[in-house]
Amino acid sequence: MAPDEYGERVPKSKNTFSSWRGRIVQRAVHAGWAWLQRTASVTPERPGRFRFGAMGTGTRLAFPLGTVFGEPWIQLGAHCIIGEQVTLTAGLMPDLDLGAEPILRIGDGVVLGRGSHVIADTTVTIGSDCYFGPYVYVTSTNHSYDDPHEPIGKQWPRMDPVSIGPGCWVGTGAVILPGARIGRNVVVAAGAVVRGVVPDHSVVAGAPARVVRKWDPVEGWQPPIRTPAPVPIPDGVTPEQLLALAEWDAGGVGEPESA
Repeated sequence: MAPDEYGERVPKSKNTFSSWRGRIVQRAVHAGWAWLQRTASVTPERPGRFRFGAMGTGTRLAFPLGTVFGEPWIQLGAHCIIGEQVTLTAGLMPDLDLGAEPILRIGDGVVLGRGSHVIADTTVTIGSDCYFGPYVYVTSTNHSYDDPHEPIGKQWPRMDPVSIGPGCWVGTGAVILPGARIGRNVVVAAGAVVRGVVPDHSVVAGAPARVVRKWDPVEGWQPPIRTPAPVPIPDGVTPEQLLALAEWDAGGVGEPESA
């Protein structure tokens, strides 16, 4: 027993998880969780209870899923990655008949980061090769507050379609509001709140978001980009060499194999 701050002898607490039994249990839990993530993810081959209007080859919804309903009116392109706890909804609530046309369309190669929400009470379209950081919120519905005497949550909401063009990058925590029309290859900065029309090849930031940089065919990016352009991967470099380089850089020991 070790003395406490008053000099009295107190029993030394035992750390259960420092024992070999604790380590075995911990490894078993981690292995079981990894197995569950692989097995419970939703794919075209293993859709589970979900019946999406379309789901392209190579697309995967990671487990654990967020809220998903109205999937017959949701179309997912090929090779999409839908992160953990991502919410995808079509319609105001489950079990509605939304007609013949899809409500939520997601193109090929789209990545939706962990915890993102796409709420399509009316049409929402996300173009191919868009990448969303975590916790992005896209909605086609906003609360109305016309009647000052009625609780806002009880007033009928306003809806306006949303479209996000192909090739966009949407940063962490951005909010895309009803009626937003975002063009092609647009950067939406983290935390931006976007509404209205955003032109192609621009960068928007702030709340409300405004254009802070745009591409001019003659003068290039205005204002000019201050950081140097990224160095492309040299021709002939194999994936194995890139992995070896990453391990060497992380560990800081040894030299990578020469090309």
